[in-house]
Amino acid sequence: MSPSRPAGVPWLTPYLTVRDARATMAFFEAAFGFVVRDCVEDDGAVMHVEMTYHDQLIVMFAPEGAFGSTAHTPKSAGTTAPQSFYLYVDNVDSVYARALEAGAKSLSEPQDQFWGDRFAQVEDLDGYRWALARNL
Repeated sequence: MSPSRPAGVPWLTPYLTVRDARATMAFFEAAFGFVVRDCVEDDGAVMHVEMTYHDQLIVMFAPEGAFGSTAHTPKSAGTTAPQSFYLYVDNVDSVYARALEAGAKSLSEPQDQFWGDRFAQVEDLDGYRWALARNL
């Protein structure tokens, strides 16, 4: 019997729709320090991307329309994303600053929170919200 999932792939991985896969790869690299693990192209168009963070698969995505999908990003759909992503980082303030420099929109500046994390929140190029945190 073959394994239930490929080696090195978590049991649950967010799979996002993005407007421009190359721009999203560049943003995730510059803003959060993600690394491209796999990039599948068809006739030069990016169709599927996997990115890691601290050697863990963290996100997969494809551009709007890839593989016949009718899914849209929150920004394209003109709506607020119903989900957000909580990303632990080594330094909230520096990652927050890098994210803004890479084009993210600030939703909340870094602050120490009552639950024990230093926390900030940004919105990425496609309208997804990312919480940046470090346990104090």
